[in-house]
Amino acid sequence: MKQLFEELAQTTSVDGPLAAANRLVEFLRSSEQYPELFEALKIQRRLELGLSAVAIEGDPALSPAQAEATERGLLDGCREVGLNLLRKGQLQDGWLYMRPLGDLTAIRDAVKDLSVDSDNLDDFLQLFVHEGIDVGRGVRLSLEHRGTCNTISMMESIVSRLGRKDQQAGVGELVRHLHDELIASVRSDLGRREGGCPPGDTLVSIMAQRPDLLREGAYHLDTTHIASTVRLARVLDNREELALALDLCRYGRELGPGYQYPSEEPFGELYLMTGYFIEALLGEKVEQALHQFLRKAESLDPVEHGTIAIETYADLLARIGRYNEAIAFLIKRMPAGMRPFGIAPSLLELSCQAKNFVPMMDQSKARNDIIGYAAALLQSKSISARVER
Repeated sequence: MKQLFEELAQTTSVDGPLAAANRLVEFLRSSEQYPELFEALKIQRRLELGLSAVAIEGDPALSPAQAEATERGLLDGCREVGLNLLRKGQLQDGWLYMRPLGDLTAIRDAVKDLSVDSDNLDDFLQLFVHEGIDVGRGVRLSLEHRGTCNTISMMESIVSRLGRKDQQAGVGELVRHLHDELIASVRSDLGRREGGCPPGDTLVSIMAQRPDLLREGAYHLDTTHIASTVRLARVLDNREELALALDLCRYGRELGPGYQYPSEEPFGELYLMTGYFIEALLGEKVEQALHQFLRKAESLDPVEHGTIAIETYADLLARIGRYNEAIAFLIKRMPAGMRPFGIAPSLLELSCQAKNFVPMMDQSKARNDIIGYAAALLQSKSISARVER
């Protein structure tokens, strides 16, 4: 290191500050001193732009071109240092540098070959699940290393903070895992009791051949795990995962009365109402499901329950492609001034999906809502203009 100090001083004297900065960057890069490299890259970029090596108070303001080039250099430095730290397994430090870039694909690629163990599991879960880098892989890791109970607790604590895509990635992994676990337990039980299990890949098909499977309060997996997973499964759109969740619902409906846990409305009868909901998403018994949720939406008092039943019905309409019906229902039933839970898409989102902004514009005029009116009007025109181009 003493030699480097002397080399930098000599290079500065002979070839100038930029040459010395280049040498410093080269040394720190080759020796994998990444936090120090980031600081050296900042110095290097400033010198390349003809600025002082380090910004100090009282410096002249940067020109727009200098400011842009400086910012670009900082982001390039963040990428190089962040990815190298991630590859070395320094997950939290690497994430701090990569966060401004928002390049989730690059982060996932940087850590894909790292081994996971008890020492770094928390860091992986923080990065994958809590930071939203790869929720699906994070849930798989949690299931593998921490088990079903801890994973469900983790998902229940954060699911409301995740976007729909991340919710689906994590919950989908959980549904697949729990269904596999339950099927395996049922087969093992029948193997012990009867020497074998009837054929079938679903719980329903097995129960149809063994109607006494759940007699006298029997169950094959922690029933709170089944209930929690079924609650979470409502966010899913993937048909294969929905089918597995529906299978869990149908198993749950056959559990004894002591295992029929209450849930929040409009899913008070957890397995029955969730089953209706999932069936509609799968295109089965659609009108029957809509009737059940419409009944809830019209009968549950918003003062007591909030707007959750209204939004759930509108969300179901939207998710089966009946956008105009969802718009009309929200306009008719959503109480003015009540804060929504955010379960259903907004009127603007529904209007975009329906390509119909007139109802929202009319409602906004009736409520003297100039912002809502402007949003609908201008969104409709901007979409039309983009399509025409």
